[in-house]
Amino acid sequence: MRQDVAHETISTNDDEKALINWLILSQIPRFGVSRWLKFYSKFNINLAELLSSSAETLDEFGFNQQQISAITTPNRQLIDKSLQWFYDKEQRFLIHFAHSKYPYLLKQIPSAPPVLFGYGRCDLLSSYQLSMVGSRNPTPQGKESAKRFAHLLCESGWIVTSGLAMGIDGLSHQGALIGERSTIAVLGTAIDKMYPRRHIKLAEQILEHDGVIISEFAPGSLSRPENFPRRNRIISGLSLGVLVVEAAIKSGSLITARYALEQNREVLAIPGNIQNPLAAGCNLLIQQGAKLVTCIEDILEEFPQVNDLLANSNEDKLKKKSFQSLASDKLLDSVDFEVTPLDIVAQRSGIEVTEVMSKLLEFELRGLVTSVPGGYIKLGEK
Repeated sequence: MRQDVAHETISTNDDEKALINWLILSQIPRFGVSRWLKFYSKFNINLAELLSSSAETLDEFGFNQQQISAITTPNRQLIDKSLQWFYDKEQRFLIHFAHSKYPYLLKQIPSAPPVLFGYGRCDLLSSYQLSMVGSRNPTPQGKESAKRFAHLLCESGWIVTSGLAMGIDGLSHQGALIGERSTIAVLGTAIDKMYPRRHIKLAEQILEHDGVIISEFAPGSLSRPENFPRRNRIISGLSLGVLVVEAAIKSGSLITARYALEQNREVLAIPGNIQNPLAAGCNLLIQQGAKLVTCIEDILEEFPQVNDLLANSNEDKLKKKSFQSLASDKLLDSVDFEVTPLDIVAQRSGIEVTEVMSKLLEFELRGLVTSVPGGYIKLGEK
């Protein structure tokens, strides 16, 4: 049995095969990325081998009939449509969980999407992001706060991420665009269906300003009400924190805040008048421990290390220089393109294990290696 892994590094010739495998995995009911990683850790069978297994073998592994059917007879029409969408035009991307450009923070959440469909700059997904969410019917004060804080965050070097919905979401994107900055929108619909239709122009403006629009839902997927709260885990998962601008007690924004807490992200909220039902959700979050925000400084002080990086006007040059130096680093040279145990990396490099772990985490954040069951894998550039 080959010593490959769920996070396998793929060569150019194997790109489409790996992509198809992950598209098939995304069709398996109640078998997402986290369950796949546990399966791999237990049985040491890579994704291609799993998907080529017989129904009898899958039954022995404990898959139910619905799952077995999805593996042995996947929806090829949906796969073909996904690939056709991807190859149809430029400025589109389709990345899977094991791809080197899959955003690191999103990879850490319990229910990371197996694939991401997107328009625009894929690399922007790995930028420092703060999510902004709130009511679809905000007050005038809420509208002003959304635009102002989004603009100020972008001026401070952050990327604002939201859901392209009416209200606070759309206003947050608009606030980011005021300074001609990039912003990221996460759809709750198929990637080829912009919703709401009223925001098609806004979506165009996002892409015109080097922004990104993504969805976990393949082109042609049916719109379902449950997909909107589901996409909220991606909005929070991409970000270091979530700012709730204005929200009622029972709202999708509080679902996003709950996801953020589960993902160990910061939750921040703008307080409001106790007589305003649209402030009740924010006030409740503050009561429960969310950071009270009245000015941009309240947000920035929560992320001092990130702000130090963003404040450096030479950050891009330093990143490039650092990446080039890391690429020839002795420690990095000790990691193979196949699974390399931690003790082997330490032995080869001659560096203490504790220091190796710290350095490998830095490499992982930079997209140079990825942690897998049993060790680390070096990632190739795409």
